[in-house]
Amino acid sequence: MLRMRDALICGLLLWASATAAPPNAAGGAGRSSAANGRRRLTGRFLHVTDFHPDPFYKTYSSTAEDAACHRDHGPSGIYGAETTGCDSPFALVNQTFKWIKDNIKDDIDFVIWTGDSARHDNDDELPRTQKQVIQQNEYMVSKFAEVFGQDHHGHGTGGFAIPVVPTFGNNDIMPHNIFTSGPNRWTIKYLDIWRSFIPEAQRHQFQQGGWFSVEVIPGKLAVISLNTLYFFTSNSAVDGCANKHEPGYEHMEWLRIQLDILRDRGMKAILLGHVPPARVDSKESWDETCWQKYALFGRQFRDVIVGSVYGHMNIDHFILQDFEHIGKDAEKGRMASAAHSSASESAVRLLEDGEVTVASASDYLLNLREAWAQLPVPPAKSNKKSRSKGVNGEEYKDSVWDWLVSKVPHRSKDGKEAKKKYLEKIGGRFAERYAVTHVAPSVVPNYFPTLRIIEYNITGLENVGVASSTNSPPTINAPAQQLLITDTDYLDDEAYLRDVETTIRRKHKGKKGKKKQKKYKFKVPEGPSKSSPPGPAYSPQSLTWTRYVQYFANLTHINNDFVEPPPDLVDSDAVQSTSVNEISAVTIFGFGVSPDGKIENKKWNEGKHKKHQGKRPRPEPHPNEFIFEVEYDTKEDKGFADLTVRRWIEYARKIGRTGSKAADIEDSEDIYDEDQDFEEQETTFNDDTDEQDDYDVALRKGGKKHKKGKKGKHRKASKEWFTFVKRAFVATMDPREIKQLFSSASTVKQVEEGQEIIEL
Repeated sequence: MLRMRDALICGLLLWASATAAPPNAAGGAGRSSAANGRRRLTGRFLHVTDFHPDPFYKTYSSTAEDAACHRDHGPSGIYGAETTGCDSPFALVNQTFKWIKDNIKDDIDFVIWTGDSARHDNDDELPRTQKQVIQQNEYMVSKFAEVFGQDHHGHGTGGFAIPVVPTFGNNDIMPHNIFTSGPNRWTIKYLDIWRSFIPEAQRHQFQQGGWFSVEVIPGKLAVISLNTLYFFTSNSAVDGCANKHEPGYEHMEWLRIQLDILRDRGMKAILLGHVPPARVDSKESWDETCWQKYALFGRQFRDVIVGSVYGHMNIDHFILQDFEHIGKDAEKGRMASAAHSSASESAVRLLEDGEVTVASASDYLLNLREAWAQLPVPPAKSNKKSRSKGVNGEEYKDSVWDWLVSKVPHRSKDGKEAKKKYLEKIGGRFAERYAVTHVAPSVVPNYFPTLRIIEYNITGLENVGVASSTNSPPTINAPAQQLLITDTDYLDDEAYLRDVETTIRRKHKGKKGKKKQKKYKFKVPEGPSKSSPPGPAYSPQSLTWTRYVQYFANLTHINNDFVEPPPDLVDSDAVQSTSVNEISAVTIFGFGVSPDGKIENKKWNEGKHKKHQGKRPRPEPHPNEFIFEVEYDTKEDKGFADLTVRRWIEYARKIGRTGSKAADIEDSEDIYDEDQDFEEQETTFNDDTDEQDDYDVALRKGGKKHKKGKKGKHRKASKEWFTFVKRAFVATMDPREIKQLFSSASTVKQVEEGQEIIEL
């Protein structure tokens, strides 16, 4: 029973939370002014990525690979061709920024923009040019200026009302993926294009290699923009982060120094980049040497780094960086260049010419699940509810004495020891063995267009004003060592491409057959002070991420060109083999799917409306209102009271486990408060019963019966896995398609408990 003083404190806290102004929902914001006249922090920022605007896009053109939504007749809608390989029409970009302006402009403190703001080089009849890449990025900057720019007495936009922090995408340069050592023509050109985004003090560093940082909350929080193209396995112009003559080495040195300075100043940092550090089952998007340093610095500066966000892969997911994978050489501050082994022809690579395909994304998600199935498991509950069901559905009840004993909280000595060992395996109570990387889905409608708003704790910062960018000069004051680049240099594409090819050949000349690599030394930074508390990524405190809301635009509904089958038709026995996407049992997004669940490994998507090629859906477009709606909100996912690392570790483990183990694992205890009531803190990470019911219906109708095996049991995957996959593809796959693509191929080996075959 609560004491009177405790009850009074609780009452005051509840009163304060009820009377305090809650965060405004997107779309209903008002400005609140800080003491200095600027509006106050709202505790939110916007993450957008991969717009890929395409000036050649034509409504009702073909989505076939040889047309790319540029010609012929087909199903491409006015606001984009969802689930295809086509890029974004300007109409989609314009409507996206209009929605941001009308709904969330005044509700965010800064914007993170993680690259790929030019179209893909996906049409041989319309090859990309340097001029096009530049113009499309200038167009994107103009859209940000329309929404967040500060108008100077009618004379146009100078600075920005809030910080906007961009980064290079692999398609923001030519040729795509290839970024040579700086200074180069791209660092110089973007220094001009992004002149209102890059602080004056960071301009020299940006020119050197395309990296910079911005204090989005002065003296409190910095956002560090990484040039991940120097880490990218598809960039053949560079060679990792080990050799001190490589730009990747220089970049990592700069990052280490920046984080060290921020620690000394008592500040925190968010890391952003385009290509995420994906690393699972021998699949890597970064050079191994770059990942090793990144993980090492992430561990050593875990008291400084609040979180990290990336784009590029188009699928919505998160990645766990396991610090136990840091090598001995990296720990000692020495490293040789990594050996690059080519994947076998039969293997599904993570990247095809630098891009993620539907097949590689599917394979990658399965690899993540297999890896997460091996995460440390908490000890079994010692105080389970003692009820079980008999063969006829009747409940067996224990004796009254057993029932009374079960209500008394107790733990055996063995239970405490098991809990201690579990915490040691995950890096202590706050899971400091790991870091989490968040990868947001794209605006370009490879699936559905998306936006993400991340909320963070502003305790103690309520009266701090939102930072605004300072006006940069309209032209660049070039330092003496700047390369002499003029606008005419961006016109001769053939000559430039020849120069790049020459640079790459020289880079790799004489390296074949070289067995012994020189090891280069680097400084290993100090870790957090033993007396310092865990950082905001690990323990709830000021600047901790508390929630994110994922928005999407349902283009099938908005374009209004095709009517999907009604639910009763989809669920009827007469069409057991159909899907909403294609009314076909063997295709998803236009790709063929084999009986064992393997999807065609092709780079190009024709999309779910593939059957409408060669004809116009309507005489003229008649779209519905363009809106972004909430796809999901992490606050609604039980177990996500905040977005600290251990929440994601527990969630990943649930994704990897079998559904039947839900009652066998002690995960109902609050992960930060040992004294909380277990049942009140049940960490079930998804409570969307409608989703699960739809999924179960699909399983019953399309499921296959399997013979009982002697070596293991057949068990369906957890509902968290289903939700994870559904969200990864931005709700463009229906339950039957998820089953079709992920059931036959989905197996996870449970090492400790014998062989188990897990299937959806």
